[in-house]
Amino acid sequence: MSENPDRTPRPAQLDDRSPWVIDTRELGRHAGLSRELRRSAPVETALGVPGVLEIPAGTPVELDLLLESVVEGVLVSGTARAAATGECSRCLDPVTEDVEVELTELFAYPGSATEETTDEDEIPRLVDDRVDLEPTVRDAVVLALPLAPLCREDCAGLCSECGVKWADLEPGHGHEKIDPRWAALVDRIDENAGGKPAHGSGEQA
Repeated sequence: MSENPDRTPRPAQLDDRSPWVIDTRELGRHAGLSRELRRSAPVETALGVPGVLEIPAGTPVELDLLLESVVEGVLVSGTARAAATGECSRCLDPVTEDVEVELTELFAYPGSATEETTDEDEIPRLVDDRVDLEPTVRDAVVLALPLAPLCREDCAGLCSECGVKWADLEPGHGHEKIDPRWAALVDRIDENAGGKPAHGSGEQA
């Protein structure tokens, strides 16, 4: 009894109600036919790193795509755009960044040479002449998110001594650094200057 070498589980069908699912039947599997597609689809789960930069769940992703029928499947190309939110890696101020990625993905026809010679995690498949764009867009967007977002390129960050933004401090701001060996003496001088007698003051010889 022969065994089916393809053990990859495949969904029986894709949900046509999802804005990420695109019906390609009008291309008719005729190589050379194409159609343009523009739509908005919400992020299903947050993308990115929480507290650094992420696209929250429910954020709309604007898709501007071209679907082309080729011999081996449907080639999807175009752009995806969305707004990411997080905090500046230097001064910790809130930031909003527009993320745009270029997409180029082939979805293989069932029974094509591409399907027979590649794994599904390498080349996605069409399912009932439909493609699911969500995994493709998700992967591209996550790779495009900066690891160290900035509120502006010249952000000076925070003062390492007091934690205040350099942009909010007066010119010449600084902190006097005292040699630890003299710290006790400085404390006594400060106490005297504040009207507190140093230890032993007022005693008669």
